Amino acid sequence: MGLNQNRIVVKVGTSTLTNERGQTNLRSFDRLACTLSDVQNMGYEVILVSSGAIAVGTNKLNMKTRPDSLRLKQAAAAVGQCRIMFLYDKFFGDYDKTIAQILLNADDMKQEEKKENLTNTFNSLLEMGVIPVVNENDSVNFDEIESEEKLFGDNDMLSAVVAVLCKASKLVILSDIDGFYDNDPRLYPDAKLIEKIEVIDDDVYRLAGGAGSRRGTGGMKTKLQAATLATGQGIDTVITNGRNPEALYEIVNGKAVGTLFAGKEL
Repeated sequence: MGLNQNRIVVKVGTSTLTNERGQTNLRSFDRLACTLSDVQNMGYEVILVSSGAIAVGTNKLNMKTRPDSLRLKQAAAAVGQCRIMFLYDKFFGDYDKTIAQILLNADDMKQEEKKENLTNTFNSLLEMGVIPVVNENDSVNFDEIESEEKLFGDNDMLSAVVAVLCKASKLVILSDIDGFYDNDPRLYPDAKLIEKIEVIDDDVYRLAGGAGSRRGTGGMKTKLQAATLATGQGIDTVITNGRNPEALYEIVNGKAVGTLFAGKEL
């Protein structure tokens, strides 16, 4: 069974959902909800993979800095997840859309029965016109919060796993950078954006650099890992800037935005 050509997975990172002060960026929530709702009205099935639970929870709990201990991180995640879903429900509701929450652990992807149930759940929600909002279950699962080599990397890999699971035709990763560069544009002003990458090889990984923004945990390396997984299953993957969610209109129309990692022909 091939890919669903009208099915899109969009991943939004912590840096897009919060501002430089670490406060919730309400305008970003609103613009994202508006654009995704409009894209769905164009006939596409949309799945949103959202980070930000710990950051938003930290803000909601009036913590001055991101917590260091596991128990406080998980407490912040529990509070933040509730807050994030409240905001998504409010803003998507403004555009007459219904959302659903799906929280996943890495183990959910390892058992065939669970994977089949998840696929059926996604398909049922999408058939009913519901927009699933997916996040890592940080309030329960500690491996992703504590490990150095994160499986989901601020949900970059999670978004690719969801795209593969749901047989989406496109994965769009909204980041704090315009796309994939030949050098770190934050350090090198002459860095050039690479518009299309056909093959993700060792040379491309060497260009990836280190960690992401100070508010998010996923750097370019985790985005490349996500693109590698998705493109290996034929899914076109785009990395672009979350400050401009309206770029999704151009992406669904096949126009060049950010960096396109071309899905392999299967």
